[in-house]
Amino acid sequence: MNEKVQKAINEQIGLELYSAYTYLAMSAHFAEENFEGFAHWMRLQAQEELGHAMRLFDYLLERGAHVELPAVDSPSRDFGTPLEVFEAALEHERHVTAKINELYEMAREEKDHPTELHLQWFIDEQVEEEAQAELAVDQLRRAGDHMPALIILDRQFGERSSAE
Repeated sequence: MNEKVQKAINEQIGLELYSAYTYLAMSAHFAEENFEGFAHWMRLQAQEELGHAMRLFDYLLERGAHVELPAVDSPSRDFGTPLEVFEAALEHERHVTAKINELYEMAREEKDHPTELHLQWFIDEQVEEEAQAELAVDQLRRAGDHMPALIILDRQFGERSSAE
């Protein structure tokens, strides 16, 4: 595997692990605020991001490349309202999408066709990730500060299964 692509995939593993940390911190925030459904949603999101990191980790090993895990920064703990938290999540997913797209373009430029094919799954996944976050933001905007609506949304978000 091309060293440039290998390095970029290792960096993406770090970003996916940071994403898992971020969502886990968001889950803790919601749990502390007694929004158990939102906390559950974010915890599942953290697990999903860890799965993404492991998918890249395993891919590097399968290709005979070197895995070099970067340090993972601590996420913010200043989240705010449910709407603000999900807006931050949406913005983060857009950032991850941009990074995946850059990685895909690099693989294409380096003529690393197996990596291009492997990254197609991540491109598809990011479409889904952004759509879920956009839906959550839209629903929370509609709810505003109306506590009964937030309680209903919290309950609905708590019904998310790990299969999503």
